[in-house]
Amino acid sequence: MKTIDELLAESVAGRRVFVRADLNVPLDGTTITDDGRIRAVLPTVKALAEAGARVVVASHLGRPKGTPDPVFSLAPAAARLGELLGAEVAFATDTVGESAQSVVAGLADGQVAVIENLRFNAGETSKDDAERAAFADRLAALADVYVGDGFGAVHRKHASVYDLPAKLPHYAGYLIANEVTVLKKLTEDVKRPYVVALGGAKVSDKLAVIDQLLGKADRLLIGGGMAYTFLKAQGHEVGISLLQEDQIPAVTEYMERAEKNGVELVLPVDVLISTEFPDLKTKAPANPTTVAADAIPADQEGLDIGPQTRKLYASKLADAGTVFWNGPMGVFEHPDYAEGTRAVAQALVDTPGFTVVGGGDSAAAVRILGFDENAFGHISTGGGASLEYLEGKTLPGLAALED
Repeated sequence: MKTIDELLAESVAGRRVFVRADLNVPLDGTTITDDGRIRAVLPTVKALAEAGARVVVASHLGRPKGTPDPVFSLAPAAARLGELLGAEVAFATDTVGESAQSVVAGLADGQVAVIENLRFNAGETSKDDAERAAFADRLAALADVYVGDGFGAVHRKHASVYDLPAKLPHYAGYLIANEVTVLKKLTEDVKRPYVVALGGAKVSDKLAVIDQLLGKADRLLIGGGMAYTFLKAQGHEVGISLLQEDQIPAVTEYMERAEKNGVELVLPVDVLISTEFPDLKTKAPANPTTVAADAIPADQEGLDIGPQTRKLYASKLADAGTVFWNGPMGVFEHPDYAEGTRAVAQALVDTPGFTVVGGGDSAAAVRILGFDENAFGHISTGGGASLEYLEGKTLPGLAALED
């Protein structure tokens, strides 16, 4: 695929460059609680603006139902982008209507605009090819060139990700080019031992990537809510912990295959439990109890890995040549259940190997828990996209950037 460096080698001054970014930031009302995804697209936007392009930034935010919803407005993201750029960023209150057309037409060389949430138009996410294409045509009318830089959306067959690049000269931005380079390090010529730490709520979200990793990784560390399905598959009581009983046969087969393939599959040896889920708004003390992973009472819920598991996982990460981590080890948003996730993050910092934080909640946790982002080899901006890449799937947004 062509990269933005090739575009910048041409003359972009005065040309309208459509940048498909990922500004899908978490919001508390209109307050952005983590601006990592906005900062991630800054190099691309800044380079284009400094080269004199008229930059039109577009993104989705949340899951609106194909119609405008002020709760999901990109206005806060546009304002934050302007602060980070140190320049005014114009904001269009629609996607392809009068406001977008007027704002884009009013751009001078080197100026930046953000158009409203792409998912306010049903054509963005439609499964109907003609409806998506029609929306892509209207987006194409706003630009002369397309730059894909929203890695968090490249696994979606959406109009701005998949259909639009075919209608304009297209290039990969710095973020996407970097993400692809990093992910190739996890699939080609991997430095060993290759250790993968997987957490998060649902084991069903990770089955496909586990299936692939059983032939590639040396060790799999399992935590988070998904661990309880593994523990149940071993015959242990998991109480009222998150459990996907329908996935037990698949999990059992994977554990058997891991042993056959010589892949070390490591499960929690102790967990933090409580009779109720913690209050994430007030952060009121939860006073959890620590028990062995095979001794969870029937009326209790596992909410984080315990201190012995933290030490175990740190030891399994210490000599890694390559680490991929996706998914928190517990309810890290509450201080009483954050130590498992903190321990895994710290182990990545401490290992001399190449470390990748696989986006999503893992990337958010790194920032929320106060880690220096530069202490990791790479922090991905796309949890779902990075997992699907490791699964070996063709990602529509990357395929669309190929020539």
